[in-house]
This record gives sequence, structure tokens and C-alpha cells, in this order.
Amino acid sequence: MTFSRRSFLKSAGALGSILPARLETRPLAAQTDVFATPATVERRNGIPYRAFGKTGDKVSILGVGGFHIGVPDESEGIRIVRTAIDEGVNFMDNAWEYNEGESERRLGKALRDGYREKAFVMTKGCARDAQGAMVQLEESLTRLGTDVIDLWQFHECNYDNDPDLLFAKDGAIHAAVKAKEQGKIRFIGFTGHKSPHIHLKMLAQGFEWDALQMPVNLCDAHYRSFTREVLPVALDRRIAVIAMKTQGGGMIPEKAGVSPHECLRYSMSLNVPVCLSGMRSLDEVRQNVAFTKTFEPLSTQARTALLSKVEPLAGAGVLERFKSTQRYDSNYHQQQHGFQ
Repeated sequence: MTFSRRSFLKSAGALGSILPARLETRPLAAQTDVFATPATVERRNGIPYRAFGKTGDKVSILGVGGFHIGVPDESEGIRIVRTAIDEGVNFMDNAWEYNEGESERRLGKALRDGYREKAFVMTKGCARDAQGAMVQLEESLTRLGTDVIDLWQFHECNYDNDPDLLFAKDGAIHAAVKAKEQGKIRFIGFTGHKSPHIHLKMLAQGFEWDALQMPVNLCDAHYRSFTREVLPVALDRRIAVIAMKTQGGGMIPEKAGVSPHECLRYSMSLNVPVCLSGMRSLDEVRQNVAFTKTFEPLSTQARTALLSKVEPLAGAGVLERFKSTQRYDSNYHQQQHGFQ
């Protein structure tokens, strides 16, 4: 169901009064060029920065994937974050459910000693109801050791009924708006990796989103393409797009004969402000930082050649199993939707 401002506020009941007055439904259409590489607005220690949608903030074009900092030992996870920040990277990804909260706790420890002021901190909540969402937000604030989260997103909108649940009378959207009014979060967004039509349904709810997160990679252009279907709409509305799964969970460089940095270069060349990279070691951080400092956008010819190279393997979703299977869906969300 698509909510106009009037119908949404009516359905919201008592909580309706906390929703912003500028809510409206816009047509899902745009003419913006998804292949127009955004301008570099500044550099910090050699790392290019871009405008983060309409928020007024600037973010590094390379972001630190939050799940992966919870994989090595704690000291290594903390060093990954601090080394990235020291090198000029400011965008930090995370989620309430990553490694049962360990990723958020490690990020919180890494952001001590003055590092918090240098970072744009994003994390995600999993609950679809307002009460559960607020509980998770408070837990994230505690783990991260901060009074305010820069961007709070609804995690893994992968199921067709997620938009309906989030925007129900007791849905989590109300918690997000209330938390923003309370100063606990600055911006609101959502994520998902399953299908563009779910993102488009989220965008059709009549809410003024600040950001969204989605797969942006070489194979995406050929299969359930977020880049072709969702990115133009987001650009039209000046919603900041966070590119994830830039290597298809590692399968694109492994199976398609392209390098990890060719994958990252393709995603960075698109009209998005930031591309996430899961980095499990200091060596990976240093390699990605060095690449990002020398980044040059792909030419049209080079982009076309890369897209053509992966096309034979891309059409069935074999290299994007987060779209074609439940392999990458979190246990929390599978249980939430009744899957064992």
C-alpha cells in the first residue's frame, strides 16, 4: 500500500503527530545519469570526499564494512577502524545484529580517544515494531559509546511485507522519527539486498528518506538491477545511496576474472557518495586506502568492457547469491519472518 501524507497520518493514530510535516508521495521516475561520477568536494589525507545526498554532510568514497571488524580478534578489529580513520576514511558501517553485537562494541572502543569526532557513524536496527526498534537503538548507542548516531537504518528490507510492517500503526518508522526529534539520530535510511521492487516500495511510502543502502556492483547491472531501477529514483530525490556488495560477497573477483579493485573502481565510478568494503585485516585496509587515494573514474569504454566481461555469469544471480538465495539473510530476519 502506498501512503499519502493524509492516509499515513490517519493510520498512525496517536503516534502520527511525531511524523514530519513534509511527508508526501512522489512519482517513482527520474532522468538523472547513474553513470555520472559525483564531484570530489574535498580530500582528507588524499581520500576523496563526496556530498552525502541532501544532508549537508561529506563522506569518504570508501567506507569500512561493519560486519568484518567483528571477525578477527578484537585488537585487530579496533586497529582496522583507527587505521582507516587515520588515513582519511570517515564512513563507518555497522548493525545491531552483526556478530551478536560485537561489531558495534568494537567500533565503540575504536571511536574512543577523539576518534568519534572524525567519524560518520552508521548502524542499523532489525526490529519492525516501534517498541523493539527503540530498545535496539538504545543498545546500539550504549555499545557504540556515543550520544548520537549519524545515520540509523532499517536493516535488511528483504521481504515483501517489510514496508508494511515498518509503516504500520505500531511500526518502527515511528521510533526512528521520535529518536531523530530527541537528537539520538541525525538521519534515517533503510537497507536491503534482495530485490529492487522492495526498495521501490519503501520509496513509495511517502517518507522523506535521508539515505538508503543497496548492492552496487558489476553483476547488478544484469540481474535484479538496483543500479538501473532504484538509483535514478534516489538521485532524483537527493537520497544518499550507500553502495554495498561491491564484490558480490567476494564471488565476482573469484569467478568472473576481474580484480577486487576493478570491482571497487566500477562502484566508485557510479553516481553514489560512498562504497563499503569489508576489510578483515590491516593489509586489506592499507591496500584499499592506497587504491582510493589514486582513484580515477572508469571511462565509458572501460566500464562497458567490464560489464560485458561479467555478463555471461551474471544473469541468473549465481554471483549475487544475496539476491537469489537466503544464504546472506541474517538469522534474525529469517526467524522474524518465520523461516527456520
